Amino acid sequence: MTAWRPCRTSRPAGKSARRGHAGRLLVSRTLLPGRGRGPARPLQRRFRSARPAPLARGDEPQSAHPAAGGFVLAYVLLRGLLLTLGLPERARAYRARRQREQAARVLEEAVRLLFEGRYGHALRHAEAAWQAGHAQGTAALIAARAAQRLREDAKVQLWLARAREAAPETGAAALMLSAEMAVDRGDFAAAQRDLQALQRQRGRHIAALRLELRVLQGLGDGGGVLKLLRQLEKRNALQPEAVGAIRRKMHREALRQRQGDVTALLDYFTALPVGEREPDLVLDVARHLQTLGAGSAAAGLIEQCLEQRDQNKEAEWTSRLVALYGTLDAADDKDLTARVARVEAWLTDQPRDAALLLALGRMCERLRLWGKARGYLEAALSHGAGREAHLSLARMLDRLGETEDANRHFRLAAEMDTL
Repeated sequence: MTAWRPCRTSRPAGKSARRGHAGRLLVSRTLLPGRGRGPARPLQRRFRSARPAPLARGDEPQSAHPAAGGFVLAYVLLRGLLLTLGLPERARAYRARRQREQAARVLEEAVRLLFEGRYGHALRHAEAAWQAGHAQGTAALIAARAAQRLREDAKVQLWLARAREAAPETGAAALMLSAEMAVDRGDFAAAQRDLQALQRQRGRHIAALRLELRVLQGLGDGGGVLKLLRQLEKRNALQPEAVGAIRRKMHREALRQRQGDVTALLDYFTALPVGEREPDLVLDVARHLQTLGAGSAAAGLIEQCLEQRDQNKEAEWTSRLVALYGTLDAADDKDLTARVARVEAWLTDQPRDAALLLALGRMCERLRLWGKARGYLEAALSHGAGREAHLSLARMLDRLGETEDANRHFRLAAEMDTL
């Protein structure tokens, strides 16, 4: 609140006006603070003490506007009306959300029950999730698997059809599941059709290739199995032990089908990749060729296998190949002499191999090199050759007339035979 001060007026026009102006000036000098001296100061202090204290900033009284109160009331009423009108829609959304959450829990329960092996309960929960409209494709697949475990074929086909119709993304899963079920019941032709349809839709992935391998094995398609096995091996999709076992099985079946034809056996073997010409396979082919009287061809396969082993020092030495090599027929003594020289070269790398020494002893005996034959056979016995070496040495000594030593080796062979 500011101090009172005289208002400025225009210059008085008359005598009476000048008197009034002079009187107001005297009062102002007497009463106002800082104006005049002496007796006026107590009066100034009295007026100053009676002056009200100034208001703080923001404490000025504000008068409420009637229009503001009306606006607030209208907003509250409109807001309440809108909330009331939207209540049914929010209630429907809440119920739908609760239903979806409940259906999701039911589907999760169906998956858990399926893995627990409680297939009846899993089927019922999957059907409930299907009826609730939640993830119908997944629910149909779970129901189909549970029905298959329960051996209810009609329900299996029903749920597979529903899985295909539910959503485009579950069509491939339904085909994969149908193929697995066909393999389980031994219907390999149906499984192959499903896998072909799957390949047209989504291509070939690792799980489908593994399943196709089982299908081809069931259909007896050895060539298809070997071709697919090479693809899986490149992708490291199977354990090396499993790959080797399946490959050997397929090769032996193919050799069995060709065992009466030397040309067919050789053509099949030479068409194989070098990495698949394992010693066990070479041994099987050589035995088939020996049975057919093709000893020279069998000897060539064994020599090729063992020479590749010499080039690859990490490869395992196969004594069984050498043992068979020593019994193979030769075209003539010249051919047999060349074989002896080749085996003696191998002996420098494997000086303690009993099978190698036994093979040399037998070939030297056939060449009538009695001294060398006896030395190799006795060396083979010293390295654990066993019964075969005793019999070979006994026959040779009997032919040389050394009956006592021959009988001794015959007895030792017989004793080993009874153990």
